[in-house]
Amino acid sequence: MKLRKTGAVCAAYMGDGATSENDFHTSLDMAKRFQLPVVFVCQNNQWAISVPVSGQTRAANIAARAKAFALRSRRVDGNDVLACYVAMRDAVASARSGEGPTFLEMLTYRMGAHSTSDDPSRYRDESVTEAWKDKDPLTRFRLYMGHEGVLSAEAAEELEATLAAEIRATLAEVEAADPMPPLESLFDDVFAERTWFLREQAEDAAKYPLPAGH
Repeated sequence: MKLRKTGAVCAAYMGDGATSENDFHTSLDMAKRFQLPVVFVCQNNQWAISVPVSGQTRAANIAARAKAFALRSRRVDGNDVLACYVAMRDAVASARSGEGPTFLEMLTYRMGAHSTSDDPSRYRDESVTEAWKDKDPLTRFRLYMGHEGVLSAEAAEELEATLAAEIRATLAEVEAADPMPPLESLFDDVFAERTWFLREQAEDAAKYPLPAGH
């Protein structure tokens, strides 16, 4: 992008857990070394599966780690739509003007489990999760727009109903599609050729075929 001088900017997104990987440090170092037009965005939801941020670093926050590589870094309320917009807008403008990379830490919280096999109540205080419900970004932005007279309560309810109906209709259309793609196709187009672990997964899946109609 820099060599082509197109004005394009790369946005690299990651979670807090990724900042403990070697690739994170290498990427920041090289991006700054060559003043690349990159905006690194860390969605810090405070949990890397079952490991809290405090178990990953002794830095005051993740944004502070980027300063070690001389990057401009900024910590933002990740549940504030407008704060995120302004931070990203400024970072992109800096990258486009040749000022190099910026690191943004968007502070938020993982409300649910990491996966269907995960039980977060085993390793964290779920009362904290309940407290974060009051910080829901969509609810906050909706209230803000209502306060500013941009979106009335009636208009918000109407929009919500319209979108819900659209989603239901789309799901029904997809579920009724005939023929449904075969289960075997789930393992294609991941790599050019199936790896050994994809072959194993395909073999396991074949042992447990989906019920009729699924």
